Amino acid sequence: MTTTPSTTDATTDATTDATTVRQHFPARESIDVHGLLSEVEAVPGGGALAVGDPRIQEFLGTLSRLLLKPEVMRSHPELGALGFFLRQSELSRVLDALDDSGDRRHDRRLDRLRFPRGLVFHIPPANVDTVFVYSWALSALAGNANIVRLSDRGGGVSEVILDALHAALGTAHPAVRQTQRLIGYERCDATTDALSAACDLRVIWGGDASVNAIRRHPLRPSARDLSFPDRSSLAAISVRGWQEAGRNERRNAADGFANDSYWFDQAACSSPRTLFWIGDEAGAAAAREEFEELLSEVIVARGFGVDPAMAVEKHVAAYGMAAEGDANAVRFRGNALATIDLTAPTGMPRRWLGTGTFACSVLGSLADLVPLICRKDQTLSAFGFPAGALRDFATAAGGRGIDRIVPFGSALTFAATWDGYDLMREFTRLTTLSS
Repeated sequence: MTTTPSTTDATTDATTDATTVRQHFPARESIDVHGLLSEVEAVPGGGALAVGDPRIQEFLGTLSRLLLKPEVMRSHPELGALGFFLRQSELSRVLDALDDSGDRRHDRRLDRLRFPRGLVFHIPPANVDTVFVYSWALSALAGNANIVRLSDRGGGVSEVILDALHAALGTAHPAVRQTQRLIGYERCDATTDALSAACDLRVIWGGDASVNAIRRHPLRPSARDLSFPDRSSLAAISVRGWQEAGRNERRNAADGFANDSYWFDQAACSSPRTLFWIGDEAGAAAAREEFEELLSEVIVARGFGVDPAMAVEKHVAAYGMAAEGDANAVRFRGNALATIDLTAPTGMPRRWLGTGTFACSVLGSLADLVPLICRKDQTLSAFGFPAGALRDFATAAGGRGIDRIVPFGSALTFAATWDGYDLMREFTRLTTLSS
Protein backbone atom coordinates (compact mmCIF):
# COMPACT_ATOMS: atom_id res chain seq x y z
CA MET A 1 0.00 0.00 0.00
CA THR A 2 2.54 2.71 -1.12
CA THR A 3 1.58 6.29 -0.37
CA THR A 4 1.86 9.85 -1.55
CA PRO A 5 5.33 11.43 -1.84
CA SER A 6 7.54 12.07 1.20
CA THR A 7 5.53 9.90 3.55
CA THR A 8 8.46 8.41 5.46
CA ASP A 9 10.73 10.33 7.78
CA ALA A 10 13.78 9.29 5.78
CA THR A 11 14.02 12.07 3.23
CA THR A 12 15.91 14.53 5.41
CA ASP A 13 18.11 12.36 7.65
CA ALA A 14 20.76 14.60 9.20
CA THR A 15 24.05 13.16 10.39
CA THR A 16 24.39 12.89 14.17
CA ASP A 17 26.43 10.80 16.58
CA ALA A 18 23.40 9.73 18.63
CA THR A 19 22.48 6.10 17.97
CA THR A 20 19.90 5.61 20.71
CA VAL A 21 16.51 4.42 19.51
CA ARG A 22 13.16 4.31 21.28
CA GLN A 23 11.65 0.86 21.40
CA HIS A 24 7.87 0.72 21.03
CA PHE A 25 7.74 -3.07 21.13
CA PRO A 26 8.34 -5.40 22.92
CA ALA A 27 9.40 -2.95 25.65
CA ARG A 28 8.85 0.78 25.76
CA GLU A 29 12.41 1.80 26.53
CA SER A 30 15.49 3.33 24.91
CA ILE A 31 18.38 1.21 23.69
CA ASP A 32 21.58 1.77 21.73
CA VAL A 33 21.17 0.56 18.15
CA HIS A 34 24.19 -1.74 18.40
CA GLY A 35 22.83 -3.35 21.55
CA LEU A 36 19.50 -3.75 19.76
CA LEU A 37 21.16 -5.51 16.85
CA SER A 38 23.08 -7.83 19.17
CA GLU A 39 19.87 -8.91 20.86
CA VAL A 40 17.90 -9.41 17.67
CA GLU A 41 20.64 -11.30 15.84
CA ALA A 42 21.26 -13.80 18.67
CA VAL A 43 19.67 -17.23 18.24
CA PRO A 44 16.54 -17.25 20.43
CA GLY A 45 15.96 -19.80 23.13
CA GLY A 46 14.11 -22.71 21.63
CA GLY A 47 16.01 -22.38 18.36
CA ALA A 48 16.03 -20.10 15.33
CA LEU A 49 12.76 -19.19 13.65
CA ALA A 50 11.64 -21.17 10.61
CA VAL A 51 9.31 -20.38 7.72
CA GLY A 52 5.78 -20.65 9.11
CA ASP A 53 7.15 -20.91 12.65
CA PRO A 54 4.36 -22.02 15.08
CA ARG A 55 5.57 -19.50 17.69
CA ILE A 56 4.97 -16.63 15.27
CA GLN A 57 1.68 -18.05 14.02
CA GLU A 58 0.36 -18.30 17.58
CA PHE A 59 1.35 -14.71 18.31
CA LEU A 60 -0.23 -13.37 15.13
CA GLY A 61 -3.39 -15.35 15.85
CA THR A 62 -3.65 -13.73 19.27
CA LEU A 63 -3.11 -10.30 17.72
CA SER A 64 -5.83 -11.05 15.17
CA ARG A 65 -8.37 -11.86 17.88
CA LEU A 66 -7.58 -8.63 19.70
CA LEU A 67 -8.03 -6.52 16.56
CA LEU A 68 -11.29 -8.27 15.69
CA LYS A 69 -12.96 -7.27 18.95
CA PRO A 70 -16.20 -5.41 18.11
CA GLU A 71 -15.23 -2.29 20.05
CA VAL A 72 -11.97 -2.02 18.12
CA MET A 73 -13.59 -2.51 14.73
CA ARG A 74 -16.32 0.01 15.50
CA SER A 75 -13.75 2.71 16.24
CA HIS A 76 -11.27 1.72 13.52
CA PRO A 77 -12.83 -0.34 10.69
CA GLU A 78 -9.46 -0.68 8.93
CA LEU A 79 -8.24 -2.73 11.89
CA GLY A 80 -11.00 -5.24 11.23
CA ALA A 81 -9.51 -5.84 7.79
CA LEU A 82 -6.08 -6.20 9.36
CA GLY A 83 -7.36 -8.62 11.98
CA PHE A 84 -9.01 -10.72 9.27
CA PHE A 85 -5.75 -10.84 7.33
CA LEU A 86 -3.92 -12.15 10.42
CA ARG A 87 -6.38 -14.98 11.13
CA GLN A 88 -4.90 -18.47 11.26
CA SER A 89 -6.90 -19.59 8.22
CA GLU A 90 -5.59 -16.66 6.15
CA LEU A 91 -2.01 -17.24 7.25
CA SER A 92 -2.34 -20.91 6.35
CA ARG A 93 -3.44 -19.92 2.86
CA VAL A 94 -0.39 -17.67 2.53
CA LEU A 95 1.89 -20.52 3.58
CA ASP A 96 0.12 -23.00 1.30
CA ALA A 97 0.74 -20.66 -1.63
CA LEU A 98 4.42 -20.74 -0.75
CA ASP A 99 4.51 -24.53 -1.11
CA ASP A 100 7.10 -25.23 -3.78
CA SER A 101 5.73 -28.61 -4.83
CA GLY A 102 4.20 -27.10 -7.94
CA ASP A 103 7.43 -25.32 -8.81
CA ARG A 104 9.82 -28.26 -8.63
CA ARG A 105 11.31 -29.72 -11.75
CA HIS A 106 10.31 -33.20 -12.82
CA ASP A 107 13.90 -34.26 -12.11
CA ARG A 108 13.62 -36.02 -8.75
CA ARG A 109 17.30 -35.49 -8.05
CA LEU A 110 16.60 -31.83 -7.41
CA ASP A 111 15.00 -30.63 -4.20
CA ARG A 112 14.58 -27.21 -2.66
CA LEU A 113 14.55 -26.07 0.94
CA ARG A 114 13.16 -22.68 1.92
CA PHE A 115 14.60 -20.61 4.77
CA PRO A 116 14.10 -17.16 6.29
CA ARG A 117 16.14 -14.42 4.66
CA GLY A 118 17.58 -13.26 8.00
CA LEU A 119 17.20 -9.76 9.44
CA VAL A 120 14.69 -7.48 7.71
CA PHE A 121 14.69 -3.71 8.26
CA HIS A 122 11.32 -2.11 7.45
CA ILE A 123 10.75 1.59 6.84
CA PRO A 124 6.97 2.03 6.45
CA PRO A 125 5.09 5.21 5.50
CA ALA A 126 3.67 7.69 7.98
CA ASN A 127 0.20 8.24 6.56
CA VAL A 128 -1.17 4.68 6.28
CA ASP A 129 -0.99 3.39 9.83
CA THR A 130 -1.61 -0.29 9.09
CA VAL A 131 1.01 -0.86 6.37
CA PHE A 132 3.78 -1.64 8.82
CA VAL A 133 1.80 -4.53 10.30
CA TYR A 134 1.20 -6.24 6.96
CA SER A 135 4.84 -5.88 5.94
CA TRP A 136 6.19 -6.99 9.32
CA ALA A 137 3.70 -9.84 9.87
CA LEU A 138 4.47 -11.52 6.54
CA SER A 139 8.20 -11.20 7.14
CA ALA A 140 7.80 -12.64 10.64
CA LEU A 141 5.65 -15.47 9.25
CA ALA A 142 8.55 -16.19 6.89
CA GLY A 143 10.71 -16.69 9.99
CA ASN A 144 12.72 -13.49 9.85
CA ALA A 145 13.95 -11.29 12.66
CA ASN A 146 12.52 -7.82 12.04
CA ILE A 147 13.24 -4.25 12.99
CA VAL A 148 10.52 -1.79 12.00
CA ARG A 149 11.10 1.95 12.13
CA LEU A 150 7.82 3.66 12.98
CA SER A 151 7.27 7.29 12.09
CA ASP A 152 6.75 9.81 14.87
CA ARG A 153 3.87 11.12 12.76
CA GLY A 154 1.78 7.96 13.13
CA GLY A 155 -1.84 8.49 14.14
CA GLY A 156 -4.13 7.08 16.79
CA VAL A 157 -4.51 3.81 14.91
CA SER A 158 -0.81 3.10 15.44
CA GLU A 159 -1.29 3.41 19.20
CA VAL A 160 -4.21 0.99 19.13
CA ILE A 161 -2.06 -1.51 17.21
CA LEU A 162 0.84 -1.11 19.65
CA ASP A 163 -1.48 -1.68 22.61
CA ALA A 164 -2.76 -4.85 20.94
CA LEU A 165 0.80 -6.04 20.27
CA HIS A 166 1.72 -5.60 23.93
CA ALA A 167 -1.43 -7.41 25.03
CA ALA A 168 -0.65 -10.31 22.70
CA LEU A 169 2.89 -10.52 24.06
CA GLY A 170 1.64 -11.78 27.41
CA THR A 171 1.13 -15.33 26.12
CA ALA A 172 3.79 -15.28 23.39
CA HIS A 173 6.93 -17.39 23.25
CA PRO A 174 10.07 -15.47 24.36
CA ALA A 175 11.45 -15.80 20.82
CA VAL A 176 8.85 -13.25 19.67
CA ARG A 177 10.10 -10.69 22.17
CA GLN A 178 13.71 -11.24 21.12
CA THR A 179 13.37 -11.24 17.34
CA GLN A 180 10.60 -8.73 16.63
CA ARG A 181 11.27 -5.05 17.36
CA LEU A 182 9.38 -1.85 16.62
CA ILE A 183 11.41 1.30 17.12
CA GLY A 184 11.48 5.04 16.52
CA TYR A 185 14.33 7.51 16.26
CA GLU A 186 15.02 11.05 15.21
CA ARG A 187 16.55 11.64 11.80
CA CYS A 188 19.97 10.08 12.22
CA ASP A 189 22.27 8.89 9.46
CA ALA A 190 24.42 6.88 11.87
CA THR A 191 21.46 4.84 13.08
CA THR A 192 20.11 4.26 9.59
CA ASP A 193 23.61 3.27 8.47
CA ALA A 194 23.93 0.72 11.27
CA LEU A 195 20.56 -0.85 10.63
CA SER A 196 21.11 -0.91 6.87
CA ALA A 197 24.56 -2.48 7.19
CA ALA A 198 23.23 -5.21 9.45
CA CYS A 199 20.12 -6.27 7.53
CA ASP A 200 19.72 -8.92 4.85
CA LEU A 201 16.70 -7.17 3.30
CA ARG A 202 15.59 -3.55 3.57
CA VAL A 203 11.92 -2.79 2.85
CA ILE A 204 11.19 0.84 1.96
CA TRP A 205 7.64 2.20 1.66
CA GLY A 206 7.04 5.81 0.66
CA GLY A 207 7.57 8.40 -2.02
CA ASP A 208 10.29 8.35 -4.65
CA ALA A 209 12.30 10.90 -2.68
CA SER A 210 12.16 8.75 0.45
CA VAL A 211 13.29 5.65 -1.43
CA ASN A 212 16.19 7.50 -3.01
CA ALA A 213 17.21 9.02 0.33
CA ILE A 214 17.28 5.66 2.08
CA ARG A 215 19.23 4.09 -0.77
CA ARG A 216 22.08 6.47 0.03
CA HIS A 217 22.69 4.34 3.11
CA PRO A 218 24.73 1.35 1.90
CA LEU A 219 23.76 -2.27 2.35
CA ARG A 220 26.26 -5.06 2.71
CA PRO A 221 26.92 -6.75 -0.65
CA SER A 222 24.75 -9.79 0.08
CA ALA A 223 21.71 -7.69 1.02
CA ARG A 224 19.21 -5.92 -1.20
CA ASP A 225 16.29 -3.49 -1.19
CA LEU A 226 12.61 -4.16 -1.70
CA SER A 227 11.09 -0.75 -2.41
CA PHE A 228 7.55 0.52 -2.82
CA PRO A 229 7.83 4.04 -4.28
CA ASP A 230 5.17 6.44 -5.55
CA ARG A 231 2.28 4.67 -7.22
CA SER A 232 -1.09 5.85 -8.49
CA SER A 233 -4.40 4.07 -9.01
CA LEU A 234 -7.58 4.50 -11.02
CA ALA A 235 -11.10 3.13 -11.35
CA ALA A 236 -13.34 2.16 -14.26
CA ILE A 237 -17.08 1.58 -14.51
CA SER A 238 -18.74 -0.14 -17.44
CA VAL A 239 -21.69 1.98 -18.57
CA ARG A 240 -23.50 -1.14 -19.76
CA GLY A 241 -22.65 -2.99 -16.56
CA TRP A 242 -24.03 -0.10 -14.51
CA GLN A 243 -27.22 -0.02 -16.53
CA GLU A 244 -27.75 -3.76 -16.11
CA ALA A 245 -27.01 -3.74 -12.37
CA GLY A 246 -29.82 -3.66 -9.83
CA ARG A 247 -30.34 -0.79 -7.41
CA ASN A 248 -28.66 -2.66 -4.55
CA GLU A 249 -25.65 -3.51 -6.72
CA ARG A 250 -25.25 0.14 -7.65
CA ARG A 251 -25.51 1.26 -4.03
CA ASN A 252 -22.98 -1.38 -2.99
CA ALA A 253 -20.66 -0.15 -5.73
CA ALA A 254 -20.87 3.40 -4.37
CA ASP A 255 -20.27 2.12 -0.85
CA GLY A 256 -17.23 0.11 -1.94
CA PHE A 257 -15.83 3.05 -3.90
CA ALA A 258 -16.17 5.23 -0.79
CA ASN A 259 -14.22 2.70 1.29
CA ASP A 260 -11.51 2.58 -1.37
CA SER A 261 -11.24 6.34 -1.45
CA TYR A 262 -11.96 7.82 1.97
CA TRP A 263 -10.06 5.47 4.25
CA PHE A 264 -6.61 7.02 4.73
CA ASP A 265 -7.92 10.24 3.11
CA GLN A 266 -7.43 8.88 -0.42
CA ALA A 267 -3.66 9.07 0.16
CA ALA A 268 -3.03 5.33 -0.13
CA CYS A 269 -1.41 4.33 -3.40
CA SER A 270 -4.26 1.94 -4.19
CA SER A 271 -7.02 4.54 -3.72
CA PRO A 272 -8.45 5.66 -7.08
CA ARG A 273 -7.79 9.21 -8.21
CA THR A 274 -9.26 9.05 -11.72
CA LEU A 275 -12.57 7.42 -12.66
CA PHE A 276 -13.12 6.31 -16.25
CA TRP A 277 -16.59 5.59 -17.59
CA ILE A 278 -16.36 2.95 -20.32
CA GLY A 279 -19.13 3.18 -22.90
CA ASP A 280 -21.17 5.74 -24.83
CA GLU A 281 -21.20 9.41 -23.80
CA ALA A 282 -24.95 9.73 -23.19
CA GLY A 283 -25.16 6.58 -21.12
CA ALA A 284 -22.07 7.58 -19.17
CA ALA A 285 -23.55 10.99 -18.29
CA ALA A 286 -26.73 9.46 -16.86
CA ALA A 287 -24.85 6.71 -15.00
CA ARG A 288 -22.37 9.17 -13.58
CA GLU A 289 -25.10 11.43 -12.23
CA GLU A 290 -26.71 8.52 -10.41
CA PHE A 291 -23.37 7.22 -9.14
CA GLU A 292 -22.37 10.59 -7.70
CA GLU A 293 -25.76 10.94 -5.98
CA LEU A 294 -25.35 7.51 -4.40
CA LEU A 295 -21.75 8.27 -3.45
CA SER A 296 -22.84 11.53 -1.78
CA GLU A 297 -25.43 9.62 0.23
CA VAL A 298 -22.84 7.07 1.33
CA ILE A 299 -20.41 9.81 2.35
CA VAL A 300 -23.02 11.41 4.60
CA ALA A 301 -24.22 8.09 6.03
CA ARG A 302 -20.69 6.88 6.77
CA GLY A 303 -19.61 10.19 8.29
CA PHE A 304 -16.74 10.76 5.87
CA GLY A 305 -15.89 14.41 6.26
CA VAL A 306 -13.39 16.95 4.98
CA ASP A 307 -12.30 19.85 7.15
CA PRO A 308 -12.24 23.43 5.80
CA ALA A 309 -8.48 23.46 5.28
CA MET A 310 -8.68 20.32 3.13
CA ALA A 311 -11.65 21.80 1.23
CA VAL A 312 -9.53 24.85 0.35
CA GLU A 313 -6.69 22.59 -0.82
CA LYS A 314 -9.12 20.66 -3.03
CA HIS A 315 -10.40 23.89 -4.59
CA VAL A 316 -6.86 25.01 -5.31
CA ALA A 317 -5.95 21.67 -6.90
CA ALA A 318 -9.15 21.37 -8.93
CA TYR A 319 -9.18 24.88 -10.31
CA GLY A 320 -5.42 24.66 -10.82
CA MET A 321 -6.04 21.82 -13.28
CA ALA A 322 -8.60 23.99 -15.04
CA ALA A 323 -6.16 26.90 -15.22
CA GLU A 324 -3.55 24.59 -16.74
CA GLY A 325 -6.02 23.45 -19.40
CA ASP A 326 -6.31 19.87 -18.11
CA ALA A 327 -9.94 20.27 -16.94
CA ASN A 328 -12.96 21.84 -18.56
CA ALA A 329 -15.42 21.55 -15.65
CA VAL A 330 -15.23 21.25 -11.87
CA ARG A 331 -18.11 20.28 -9.59
CA PHE A 332 -18.30 20.26 -5.78
CA ARG A 333 -20.96 18.39 -3.82
CA GLY A 334 -20.21 19.88 -0.42
CA ASN A 335 -16.68 19.67 0.96
CA ALA A 336 -16.36 15.89 0.73
CA LEU A 337 -16.83 15.22 -3.00
CA ALA A 338 -15.30 17.03 -5.96
CA THR A 339 -15.25 15.86 -9.56
CA ILE A 340 -13.12 17.19 -12.39
CA ASP A 341 -13.96 16.66 -16.06
CA LEU A 342 -10.72 16.06 -17.92
CA THR A 343 -10.18 17.94 -21.15
CA ALA A 344 -8.55 14.77 -22.48
CA PRO A 345 -8.05 11.37 -20.81
CA THR A 346 -4.30 11.73 -21.27
CA GLY A 347 -4.43 14.45 -18.62
CA MET A 348 -5.39 12.11 -15.79
CA PRO A 349 -3.59 13.23 -12.61
CA ARG A 350 -1.29 10.82 -10.82
CA ARG A 351 -0.79 13.11 -7.86
CA TRP A 352 -3.00 13.43 -4.80
CA LEU A 353 -5.49 16.28 -5.23
CA GLY A 354 -7.09 16.17 -1.78
CA THR A 355 -9.50 13.81 -0.06
CA GLY A 356 -12.54 13.02 -2.19
CA THR A 357 -11.33 14.57 -5.45
CA PHE A 358 -11.78 12.54 -8.62
CA ALA A 359 -10.85 13.30 -12.21
CA CYS A 360 -13.40 11.84 -14.65
CA SER A 361 -13.37 10.91 -18.33
CA VAL A 362 -15.28 8.72 -20.81
CA LEU A 363 -13.66 6.08 -23.02
CA GLY A 364 -15.28 3.89 -25.63
CA SER A 365 -13.68 0.65 -24.43
CA LEU A 366 -11.15 -0.78 -21.99
CA ALA A 367 -8.80 -1.11 -24.93
CA ASP A 368 -8.74 2.70 -25.13
CA LEU A 369 -7.41 2.77 -21.57
CA VAL A 370 -4.37 0.62 -22.35
CA PRO A 371 -2.23 3.34 -24.01
CA LEU A 372 -2.86 5.64 -21.03
CA ILE A 373 -1.32 3.22 -18.54
CA CYS A 374 2.24 3.69 -17.29
CA ARG A 375 4.52 1.85 -14.90
CA LYS A 376 3.50 4.10 -12.02
CA ASP A 377 -0.09 2.83 -12.17
CA GLN A 378 -0.76 0.18 -9.55
CA THR A 379 -4.45 -0.73 -9.02
CA LEU A 380 -7.48 -0.68 -11.30
CA SER A 381 -10.72 -0.85 -9.33
CA ALA A 382 -13.48 -2.05 -11.65
CA PHE A 383 -17.26 -2.41 -11.69
CA GLY A 384 -19.59 -3.98 -14.23
CA PHE A 385 -17.10 -5.75 -16.50
CA PRO A 386 -17.10 -9.45 -17.42
CA ALA A 387 -14.08 -11.34 -16.11
CA GLY A 388 -12.90 -12.02 -19.66
CA ALA A 389 -12.84 -8.32 -20.51
CA LEU A 390 -10.67 -7.57 -17.47
CA ARG A 391 -8.32 -10.42 -18.33
CA ASP A 392 -7.99 -9.12 -21.91
CA PHE A 393 -7.22 -5.66 -20.54
CA ALA A 394 -4.60 -7.03 -18.13
CA THR A 395 -2.97 -8.95 -20.96
CA ALA A 396 -2.89 -5.90 -23.21
CA ALA A 397 -1.57 -3.66 -20.43
CA GLY A 398 1.02 -6.20 -19.28
CA GLY A 399 4.41 -4.59 -18.88
CA ARG A 400 3.05 -1.05 -19.13
CA GLY A 401 1.66 -0.97 -15.60
CA ILE A 402 -1.25 -2.11 -13.37
CA ASP A 403 -0.31 -4.78 -10.86
CA ARG A 404 -3.81 -5.37 -9.46
CA ILE A 405 -7.35 -5.42 -10.80
CA VAL A 406 -9.94 -5.59 -8.03
CA PRO A 407 -13.68 -5.02 -7.58
CA PHE A 408 -14.94 -1.86 -5.92
CA GLY A 409 -14.44 -2.13 -2.17
CA SER A 410 -11.22 -4.15 -2.40
CA ALA A 411 -8.65 -1.55 -3.42
CA LEU A 412 -7.26 -1.28 0.11
CA THR A 413 -7.38 -5.01 0.81
CA PHE A 414 -3.78 -5.99 1.36
CA ALA A 415 -2.52 -9.27 -0.09
CA ALA A 416 0.68 -11.27 0.09
CA THR A 417 1.27 -10.25 -3.53
CA TRP A 418 1.71 -6.48 -3.69
CA ASP A 419 3.03 -4.17 -6.39
CA GLY A 420 3.78 -7.28 -8.43
CA TYR A 421 5.96 -8.83 -5.69
CA ASP A 422 5.20 -12.19 -4.10
CA LEU A 423 6.20 -11.00 -0.64
CA MET A 424 6.64 -14.39 1.02
CA ARG A 425 9.11 -15.36 -1.68
CA GLU A 426 10.88 -12.04 -1.29
CA PHE A 427 11.11 -12.62 2.46
CA THR A 428 12.67 -16.10 2.06
CA ARG A 429 15.58 -17.75 0.29
CA LEU A 430 16.15 -21.17 -1.25
CA THR A 431 18.76 -23.86 -0.80
CA THR A 432 18.77 -26.41 -3.63
CA LEU A 433 19.80 -30.05 -3.21
CA SER A 434 20.73 -32.11 -6.23
CA SER A 435 22.23 -35.58 -6.61
